[in-house]
Amino acid sequence: MENDNIVELRGIYFSYNRDWVLEDINLSIERGDFLAIFGPNGGGKTTLLKIILGLLRPQKGRILYNFKKKGRPIGYLPQIHGKGHFPIKVIDLVLMGLVSPKKWGFWNKKNEIKKAEEVLDRVDMLPYKDYSINDLSGGQLQRVFLARALVSDPELLVLDEPTSNIDPQAKFCFYEFLGELNSDITLVMVSHDLSLSVARINKIACVNKKLILSNSIEFNQEMLGLIYGVHLNHTCPVTPYYQEGEVPVIGGIGKRQQEKK
Repeated sequence: MENDNIVELRGIYFSYNRDWVLEDINLSIERGDFLAIFGPNGGGKTTLLKIILGLLRPQKGRILYNFKKKGRPIGYLPQIHGKGHFPIKVIDLVLMGLVSPKKWGFWNKKNEIKKAEEVLDRVDMLPYKDYSINDLSGGQLQRVFLARALVSDPELLVLDEPTSNIDPQAKFCFYEFLGELNSDITLVMVSHDLSLSVARINKIACVNKKLILSNSIEFNQEMLGLIYGVHLNHTCPVTPYYQEGEVPVIGGIGKRQQEKK
């Protein structure tokens, strides 16, 4: 494993039943990367994240880690669906990020509480530390969950659709914050938002059973085809009928004339 790779996936295959959800996945995440992963629903994005996190074990392939410190090297911000009605304070939710099998009871040390307050301040949520999470907006709750993921000082932060439950203005601020966070933490984020240039990402990957990686922030034709599909053998119901001499563009969006020989 190369020294600058923090995580490396080699020939990963995963299946829940008989059909492969992920097939021959090869991915190197370098220290300091901000990698954004795109793909259709059911394409295997969340499964890929869970394999990186160690929550799922692939049937084939290897995962190599290269962390510099012990403890909890990976922080995880899961996809959040609504707020729910769980009776817990903001500070207590953040402290859950320090729970470990070696820890007994529900008492927290002073240094742990101080650390939780520091990360809440970092995400601009310290004034809300004694609030119930039920009284927060979607954007505020997302920042609290982010604080929970950061409280253990991870080297790698994995985020699954982190802006799915917040408004556009809060989304922009959240991306800006992630860009600043990337100065000392490697980030891997799943998203459907193709306008992620504000997030300062440096690599993109498209996943739909297979994976295509680009060491830039530009989508090529093959990547878009993996996300949206290639409409070559039928008429897409949301695009005009193709006349003779015209071919569909990736995703069935628009049309262009065939080049004359």
